[in-house]
Amino acid sequence: MGVLDRVGTLIRANLNDLISRAEDPEKVVRQLILDMNNQLIQVKTQVAASIADEKLLQKRYEENQKRADEWQAKAEIAVEKGRDDLAKEALTRRRSYQETADGFRQQWHDQSAQVEQLKVALSQLEAKITEAQTKKDLLIARSRRAKAETNIRKTLSGMDTGGALGEFERMAEKVDEEEARAQAYADLDQDTLDTRFKAMESEDDVDRELAELKARKAGTETSGTPTP
Repeated sequence: MGVLDRVGTLIRANLNDLISRAEDPEKVVRQLILDMNNQLIQVKTQVAASIADEKLLQKRYEENQKRADEWQAKAEIAVEKGRDDLAKEALTRRRSYQETADGFRQQWHDQSAQVEQLKVALSQLEAKITEAQTKKDLLIARSRRAKAETNIRKTLSGMDTGGALGEFERMAEKVDEEEARAQAYADLDQDTLDTRFKAMESEDDVDRELAELKARKAGTETSGTPTP
């Protein structure tokens, strides 16, 4: 499994774990961005190490190729001097260095191709992280809006089913009852006062009639003749 495949698997594992716990979508999004950036740093480090290996393989190839070329030149000089024994020894050395150089060259080319693939994959990963960071604020805003709406709905639902609103309505009814009772007492007090005043007025009428009766009586007795 390649380094980027391992990173992708780890990111998906972290994502699944966070979603399964799902304490807070906003925290999940922020944590995912943080994890992705941390993984990006690790990937960049490994890509840099691969590039360093590529350069090292290239250097080893060039060193061994240079030595092979040097021994080739020495073999040619030995042939010119008629020293076939030295020429054979030089050719043996050249072959050894050439084989090593060819091995390093193949590894260098393979590493170079892998580095190019890693660079492309890394660029794609950076683009995805950039896109995720761009969408982060939108996702957080949507999460907050949904959370606020949910809280409002829960509050209204609780009020409709005997919560604060129900208690408020009960208190309003109680106040209405108290006001009605107070009015009733006021009406009773008013009735009592009216009754007393009427009683006084009635008493005055009786006293007046009594006085009139006494006056008529007194006049009759004085004149000695009945008053018609």
